[in-house]
Amino acid sequence: MNFTVIDAEQRSPAWFAARAGRLTGSKAWAAIDLLKTGKESAARRDYRMQLVCETLTGQPQEDGDGFVNAAMQRGIELEPKAFSAYEVLTGNVASRSGFLAHTSILAGCSLDGHVDDFAGLLEIKCPKTATHLGYWRGKAEAPADHLPQIIHSLWITGAAWCDFLSYDDRLPEDLRTFLVRVKREDVDMAAYEALALKFLAEVQAEVDALRTASKGVAA
Repeated sequence: MNFTVIDAEQRSPAWFAARAGRLTGSKAWAAIDLLKTGKESAARRDYRMQLVCETLTGQPQEDGDGFVNAAMQRGIELEPKAFSAYEVLTGNVASRSGFLAHTSILAGCSLDGHVDDFAGLLEIKCPKTATHLGYWRGKAEAPADHLPQIIHSLWITGAAWCDFLSYDDRLPEDLRTFLVRVKREDVDMAAYEALALKFLAEVQAEVDALRTASKGVAA
């Protein structure tokens, strides 16, 4: 395996510290967010500078006391129930882990669960009901807005697949659980890796430029 597991509870100070300076799954979309012209979006620029700041200070720029609305809080509280529903539905025994830090690249991810020592992964979402039902009405595939995070987790872990689970216990039993599997072989891993490494190279180039500039002033 090309990663180490940092045993830290999600959203804890240790978890935020472990993420500092690393490209993470939840922000994978921003790292690859390019405009049609090929230039970076404002979201990519802002995230790039966030990692620059974290690299130079060694401190997370994310707000550990950030705002959590009612829907977000409900999702956090419902996740254990969704986890259990997944195990009942699939028969898989899923395990939890802390933050996975890549050993040679400044990247990592936090998984909702993994199966058979990271052979497979689990990504859980507990969205509002309209969003959940939209998954049922759409194609039987993982939602496009969650694919970057899924692909990033596959990239970090080397897993063969990731099960995407959307769960809403307010609905009738037959509609509560939406489950699809994303196979590594069905995504363009090489393209994602190229974009991710390019992003990280730009972060490092900015860090190096600032350090060189500071030495020039000091001289």
